[in-house]
Amino acid sequence: MVSERKVRILVAKPGLDGHDRGAKVVARVLRDAGFEVIYTGLHQAPEQIVATAVQEDVDVIGLSILSGTHMLVFPRILELLRAQGAEHIAVIGGGTMLPKEMRELKAMGVAELWGVDSSTQDIVTWIRQHFKAEQRRG
Repeated sequence: MVSERKVRILVAKPGLDGHDRGAKVVARVLRDAGFEVIYTGLHQAPEQIVATAVQEDVDVIGLSILSGTHMLVFPRILELLRAQGAEHIAVIGGGTMLPKEMRELKAMGVAELWGVDSSTQDIVTWIRQHFKAEQRRG
């Protein structure tokens, strides 16, 4: 019997944001849903996040940002992934963002975003649907 490889997700807290409860909750929910999860901990630079994502061969980078730096961090992560030839890694995230900013980030290439009041089940559902579609195409 051939088993499918689990979707590998890197959950990261970039910058100086010290509030990681939400990231830990999301990491646990994703793990409980059957995904392989790597949690980087607090205070990660974009360069560290991308280096870890490439080294760990992840499918998804999930960023949790409550500090208001999302308009700097997400574009930098996307830029670094392109420079590494790793733009196939989906970048998703959540935190304190205005709807207008979420639209701008998605136009830049962020795959999906959730606000602070979103359901963790919405994240699980999106990842499952996204990777089923990827498997059909791939």
